[in-house]
Amino acid sequence: MAFLPFYIPKQKRLRVVIVGGGYAGMAALTVLSRYAPDTEVTVIDPNEQHIKMTHLHETFRYPLSDLQVSFTDLSKRFGFHFIQAALPLNETVLQQWQADRSLTLNEEVLHFDYLLITTGGGNKGNEPAKAVMSLQDFMTNSGSDLLSDKLAQNKTDSEPVISVIGGGATGIQFLFEIKQFLHRKKIKSKLRLIHSRERLLEQFPDGFHIYVESRLRELNIEFYPNTYYCKQQDNKILLRDKKSQEEFVLPSHLTLLFLGKKQENLYEANAFGQVLVEQKTLENIFVAGDCSHFNSFGSNSLSAQSAVRKGKLVARNILRHSSVLNFLEPYLHHELGYVVSLGHADAVGWLASEGNVITGLPALAIKELVESQYDLLLMGIDTYLV
Repeated sequence: MAFLPFYIPKQKRLRVVIVGGGYAGMAALTVLSRYAPDTEVTVIDPNEQHIKMTHLHETFRYPLSDLQVSFTDLSKRFGFHFIQAALPLNETVLQQWQADRSLTLNEEVLHFDYLLITTGGGNKGNEPAKAVMSLQDFMTNSGSDLLSDKLAQNKTDSEPVISVIGGGATGIQFLFEIKQFLHRKKIKSKLRLIHSRERLLEQFPDGFHIYVESRLRELNIEFYPNTYYCKQQDNKILLRDKKSQEEFVLPSHLTLLFLGKKQENLYEANAFGQVLVEQKTLENIFVAGDCSHFNSFGSNSLSAQSAVRKGKLVARNILRHSSVLNFLEPYLHHELGYVVSLGHADAVGWLASEGNVITGLPALAIKELVESQYDLLLMGIDTYLV
């Protein structure tokens, strides 16, 4: 057994249920497997596959299957029981589960010593229009297939126009991948970016916006800042100017919505990752990932980096809470950097300090290195320092 400070196991074999098989859930699973391999772990997720969400924009170059790992394969690798199902969650239900130390799923009672919620924050979804797509669509089909099919359905004689809504990291990464895909396939199409704020990537240093905006000009991608998206109708989109509040219409044969993550079912947690309901700590229920907000000095950003760090920490705390010492570790992680890719050969990011903005291939190399850490983690090789 690997060494975990302040963890002196009791004789009892732990039963842990993980609800959600995303980044945080898988990170927690690997910690339990490493430090307490005899733990009886059950993973519950509505999907058959674990998806590396931060790579979805790359499906304009690679097949979607490259980003999927079946829970069946992972269960064989890490020795857990997998149940494909969706669980209704709310604070009342969690309080009942804490009291019972069990939950009922498909008429089966699952007893647990600890429950970990890692269901993610969700993404703002699609509107019912055939010319509109969101991140959810790219979870089931590759970007190259989706875009080719949608453009093939365009029956107009005019050059098609593609609108990307949202200038956050996801929207920007998809935008540049689409631009390069159109160039490789020699598809004539106009591309535009619509963003509700003045500045792109506003959560990052000014250098991010400056660099990305310069690349938009170089690639002749139209940019509409301070513009709200209203709706898609036929081959047009209705927009509203943020300052004047005037509405206007532009041609758009395909619209991609990247409006950010939904903060539904957000659970408050103490500094150790235990769920708080009405200021009361649920001792045996932990939370991690985008569905969590830790009351601590650590980062609560909606990123894979924070999700992995939270998942690893709460798994360590589950083991410590079950041990003789019951000495828990507070969540203090701060992001070490962040990189946004701009296609296969360009990126912008910061490393170590937000003032240290890097661009081009060096930034892309850092992104690949960081993301390879997670790939190794899924193989059972933990290269994270903390």
